[in-house]
Amino acid sequence: MKPIGYWLNRTDQALTASMDAALAEFGLTRLGWQVVNAVKDDPRATDATVLTDLAAGDDPAVLTSTVASLLTGGWVTRPQPDRLALTDGGRARLTEVARGMADFRELSAQGITREEYVTAVSVLERMTRNLTGPREGSAARP
Repeated sequence: MKPIGYWLNRTDQALTASMDAALAEFGLTRLGWQVVNAVKDDPRATDATVLTDLAAGDDPAVLTSTVASLLTGGWVTRPQPDRLALTDGGRARLTEVARGMADFRELSAQGITREEYVTAVSVLERMTRNLTGPREGSAARP
């Protein structure tokens, strides 16, 4: 059996490639989809909050470039400097994309029960906390 790190990397690569392909018709990437949803979920979203929320997956330059692409593509706007909000068109397109992503999620979870999914996510969350949380006799790591 290959170690968990191998499968984490392979799964992330497969998710990214498959999502990028599914989202291409909408002019989005996996990261763009994540940014749009972060803005949708936070009515007071700023560049800093989006960068912080998604920093684990990509470097700041890639995130900044993605935000710029979403601004140019009409998905998001700046109601104030450094603030981000969905445009009306972005909100309408997001509803359409969400239907496609529901199909994507169904495909990616084929043969996986709800309980197995919850267990997998719980285990990964605990592993992350084990490796990033405070340890006895040491300072917390970022």
